[in-house]
Amino acid sequence: MSFAASRVFKACRVLLAPAKPATASKTTVAKPKPKPKPKAKAKATSTTPGPPRGILKPNPVSPVLGDFLGGVPESSRAEAVKKIWAHIKLHNLQNPTNKKEIICDAKLKVLFDGRDKVGFLDIGKLLSAHFPKAD
Repeated sequence: MSFAASRVFKACRVLLAPAKPATASKTTVAKPKPKPKPKAKAKATSTTPGPPRGILKPNPVSPVLGDFLGGVPESSRAEAVKKIWAHIKLHNLQNPTNKKEIICDAKLKVLFDGRDKVGFLDIGKLLSAHFPKAD
């Protein structure tokens, strides 16, 4: 073994050696660390939810979608998607070989511009036509 290699391994032995027991003659008193001050919260959160926003906010829907949802004049996007998926599951409209593909029945053809098959990611895009923008 070379001189440089032995120095490296000697240093490792020193680092990995077990700690020597503390002797009674060298007792030190550890000072307690000061407790950090709690930071003030920037914004207080409320436990009561506010009015629904985003896709949970009820918006006016087209008459076609309103009839599909049970004759309601407005609905949230999330609720509409839930009811469409409930209809798909109830009538077993997913393609068994490709679960990403939805086979449209008469009700879904009316919603999805007469398409025979729809990808599950296309449902959100095709629903946007049934949620008119506010003027």
